[in-house]
Amino acid sequence: MAIIHPKLSGAANLVANYPMPYGAKWANDIRTNAITAFNAQGAPHKRDEYWRYTDPSELTVVPTKPAALFSNDESPMFDLVDCIRIVFVDGIIDTDRSDDLSLIGASIEMLSDVTSTDIHWAKDLYGKLESNGQNPVHRPLAALNTAVAGHGLVIHVTSKCDKPLAINYVHNSETSDVMLHHIIKIDEGAEFTLLESGAGAARFNSVIEVDVSDDAEFHHVRTQGRDHERKTVTHLFGRLGHRSIFRSFTMTMNGILTRNDAVLEFTGDDAKATVAGACAGDGNNFHHDDTVFVTHDSINCESRQVFKKVLRNGATGVFQGKILVKADAQKTDGYQISQGLLLDENSNFLAKPELEIYADDVACSHGSTVGAIDEDALFYLASRGVPRKQAQDMLVLAFLAEAIEEIDNNDLANDIRDRLTAWMEHG
Repeated sequence: MAIIHPKLSGAANLVANYPMPYGAKWANDIRTNAITAFNAQGAPHKRDEYWRYTDPSELTVVPTKPAALFSNDESPMFDLVDCIRIVFVDGIIDTDRSDDLSLIGASIEMLSDVTSTDIHWAKDLYGKLESNGQNPVHRPLAALNTAVAGHGLVIHVTSKCDKPLAINYVHNSETSDVMLHHIIKIDEGAEFTLLESGAGAARFNSVIEVDVSDDAEFHHVRTQGRDHERKTVTHLFGRLGHRSIFRSFTMTMNGILTRNDAVLEFTGDDAKATVAGACAGDGNNFHHDDTVFVTHDSINCESRQVFKKVLRNGATGVFQGKILVKADAQKTDGYQISQGLLLDENSNFLAKPELEIYADDVACSHGSTVGAIDEDALFYLASRGVPRKQAQDMLVLAFLAEAIEEIDNNDLANDIRDRLTAWMEHG
């Protein structure tokens, strides 16, 4: 009897669990190619190089394990921001809770409608950036998403949008297993801000493909849901044109497993990109993984990776970041920093920073540190009457501040700080 490798058997189980939607021929062809790639790669396994610090079994087990719902009386994230709001409940858009999709400066369509249309601009972008991002590192769960995700948004930004688009992902079923795929095309000189919040599902797999044209800007701020038992894997693929700007920030608390992948490619000169994140983890069932891969293939481009993680009571944080500078990408400026703050001896921060440089006129650096909270600073605050818990929270907020400062919009950054302070007070 032939022995089937666990990666291939895991892939077969996942493919059987998610029926592939069908639509127009071009969409069917893209999905077929994606499922072929997924089957060839197999499901992710802890022996894979970029999964060695994170056990992907919670993301591949069929069926997914139930996740208890997390209820609170908090107001929705970004509720004070003037924006267009869209609500997905367990992966399905809730039109009654969503605004009219007529965003000035952009058109917004449903992926299910677009993939049923014979002619659409999305056929030149759907799955393209995800497929490019499979080399040199395989990302099988992104390929699976392209193949089987039937829902999501298709956004075409033609000018500077006067309001952000805020997507709220609501987890409403203990057994929901959701895949969403968003496609964003930003035309030359246009500007778009995307806000995301919420857990999404008991298990949530999302892909966002963003094509940023010359002189265009993309701003992204995400807060991931506080559900204690959720499992999440996200993939953000970006392609940057000449003089374009790409900024992404993610704030995470709670959850059993979170894996955030960001894959960026500079294809035009003089572009700038920032990928940043902050997380606060509590408990030995908390595992948070940021994996970033930035490819510089153009002249005089700048990239920044800034990640901070605060961990306690046995929580685990992971950072894997790579900057690849190709031979023609002269005058590249690549910066990468990852830091872990451990509030006890049982927590872990695992880092794998990488630089691979083939150009000779560059300024690239990376650094990674891990340590305990400053007892002298705690003593200083306590000696002035600040309770120890409050003093520790103040130092944690100061530690995370560098990552939050990567948010270009001060109002959004302040909103994140205020919400983080409240979360730390109430747990």
